Amino acid sequence: MQGTVDGFSYGLVTPLVAYLMACLGGALGLRCTTRAMLVAQSWRPGWLALGSAAIGSGIWTMHFVAMMGFRVADTPIRYDRAMTFASLAVAIVMVGIGIFIVGYRGAGGAALFTGGTITGLGIASMHYLGMASMSLDGSLEYNTLTVSASVVIAMAAATAALWAAVQVRGFLWSVGASLVMGLAVSGMHYTGMAALDVHMHGTAEPVTGDSPASLLAPMLIGPLAFLVLAGVVVMFDPLMITGQPPERPVEDKPGIPAHPVAGPARRPAPRRLALRPRRPLTRRHSRAPQNR
Repeated sequence: MQGTVDGFSYGLVTPLVAYLMACLGGALGLRCTTRAMLVAQSWRPGWLALGSAAIGSGIWTMHFVAMMGFRVADTPIRYDRAMTFASLAVAIVMVGIGIFIVGYRGAGGAALFTGGTITGLGIASMHYLGMASMSLDGSLEYNTLTVSASVVIAMAAATAALWAAVQVRGFLWSVGASLVMGLAVSGMHYTGMAALDVHMHGTAEPVTGDSPASLLAPMLIGPLAFLVLAGVVVMFDPLMITGQPPERPVEDKPGIPAHPVAGPARRPAPRRLALRPRRPLTRRHSRAPQNR
């Protein structure tokens, strides 16, 4: 027996909030990755790790905020705690691998393709691992073609996000890239949900696990707090806002001008000497060396 699935039990509230979470995580991750490209090699791993955690947390939060509005008629839904935490770890680790590849190899063809593929597979793995953490009186069945489309969307979104993280420098361009990334991640999620069919067992056995209210709501507090703290870091770091390296003072060395020359140097026009009236020649008296 097919179960009646409703992914919008709260209307447009959960899709909009989920989209904003994906955009926030994407924006913070892009800014952190941009910051990593402008600092010394010793600081780069830390900023790349922070960007990975921001994007992974944003994607995971987006998924489970959207799942708060998921209902199946005639059966309660429970979640396995360990598998839910595992989906968050998978998202952060897989996104981190892709970001580190592009952060150290650049946005070349091979590095971008490899990093985008790994990151996209990580996003898809997080989604379907989170779906596997659900427990209900039925079984989940997926349409293979639609699942493949969702994985392709995730890979394309991840590749575009990694390219933007390396190439985009302006703040407004990064905001636009994060909006597109949030739209792609949300599209991947709801494409994967469209591939879902629930086959009801009808056994009326008690479902094990934690309810969405008791599990998801407390678990979302941690990633949300992390995203807020990362956002504060971005707001108070002007380098992450502008995406431009700071101006370095010119070294005080011989041969190095104190200020950059905008154009070719111009020689000052020669001054004309005023003609003075000639004095009459008078006989000068010689002076001794000690009086000179």
